[in-house]
Amino acid sequence: MRASASRSVGLHVGIALAAVGLAAISGCGNQKAAVDGDTAVLTERARQVATAWDGSTAAAAWRAGYHPMGEAVQLPRSGLRGQADKQAYEDQNFVLRGELPGTSPKDGQVTWPGGDSLTRPLVSADQSYTTLAGTHVGGEPHLTVTGVVLGEMTMTTSRGPATVPAWLFTLDGYDTPLKQAATVPSELFPSPIKAARDIPGHPLNRLVGITDDGRSVTVVALHGVCDDGVEMDVLETRGSVVLSTTVKGHEGGAATCTKQARMQQVTVKLERPVGDRVLLDARTGQPVPYKGSHGISPSPRGS
Repeated sequence: MRASASRSVGLHVGIALAAVGLAAISGCGNQKAAVDGDTAVLTERARQVATAWDGSTAAAAWRAGYHPMGEAVQLPRSGLRGQADKQAYEDQNFVLRGELPGTSPKDGQVTWPGGDSLTRPLVSADQSYTTLAGTHVGGEPHLTVTGVVLGEMTMTTSRGPATVPAWLFTLDGYDTPLKQAATVPSELFPSPIKAARDIPGHPLNRLVGITDDGRSVTVVALHGVCDDGVEMDVLETRGSVVLSTTVKGHEGGAATCTKQARMQQVTVKLERPVGDRVLLDARTGQPVPYKGSHGISPSPRGS
């Protein structure tokens, strides 16, 4: 099943590839190989990944663990008001008025609607605030935190929606708090299949989100500046959903092709909801990491 791209974003390879730890693009040769190559190789790779994961110990550990698949931060119910507050949040520019809680429980319960629960370590209020505010020390514009208490929030996980402990940050001027999940995710079990090093192209950069009905998945993929963007293939099995990308078209010659990469946001529709199936990258053989859409902005090129 092939999906079309939803929107594309541009980013120089020096930033994009350093951020995700990928190897540099070696000119247009790899791009053209991905365009002209036999996609049967990637299709077979997807089958191998699905076969390795379905029924594996890694898949069982994935289903038994706590793996966030949605935003760890939830803004106040009414959202942020005005461009200044939105900019302060994007810049991680917060000012703390008062003191953070000095003590908190070491562990907390993640609970799912069916009654399943899991005990996981909690980050402290200080750690949570540092994640939220970074290293900024004020300036304008900024958001002011006037209080912090331990509460809870609902977020999407690999096992569906769950109620998790969260630090609730009261913001000056807002009636409802900003919430940040306090629960430490479960560690990933080693993949039952090694990454493929000999297939042209790039691993998926991130999972952005899954719709409430589980029928659509949005990811970010990398492609070169000398092609027409990304096409996504999906292999669905009973236990997994394997995503693999190829590039389409080819623009310019060797003289005009540069070592740059673009990030492209792609939405794929599934035949049935993701559910507790593992969402996998065909090239890495690993679950697609959730990172959200933070820092992704529209490309002037379009999709």
